[in-house]
Amino acid sequence: MVHAEHSSEVVHRDPRSGEKRIYPGGEPAGYIIELENGYTPYHAGDTGVFGDMKFIVEYYRPDLALLPIDGYFTMDPAHAAYAVKALLKAKRVVPMHYRTFPPLRGTPKALQEALGRFPVELIGMVPWETRIF
Repeated sequence: MVHAEHSSEVVHRDPRSGEKRIYPGGEPAGYIIELENGYTPYHAGDTGVFGDMKFIVEYYRPDLALLPIDGYFTMDPAHAAYAVKALLKAKRVVPMHYRTFPPLRGTPKALQEALGRFPVELIGMVPWETRIF
């Protein structure tokens, strides 16, 4: 489990008083999973860009990065492209966490445009699609 950068709050209304209270909702996290064959995906979690992504790539050397591109409290396509090019130097990227409800406006096409000619395999997927890496 590795760091991710995202706030989290839970709003609860007290049933007796009707008063709203805000509680911490937990810490965000990403995951590095080394598979039996040595293949190593990095699931960034629900996160914004943060400097320790450079440490993650230098220490764990992930083969694949799964990155949010929704742009609603997390990376948008431009930020994800920056993370790929400047910090992760990822060879393969799966964009995630987009278009699941109206405020999440990032798209894989926008990520591809932000990446420009950077040499990365962008792996777009649709809900319920499976891939073997």
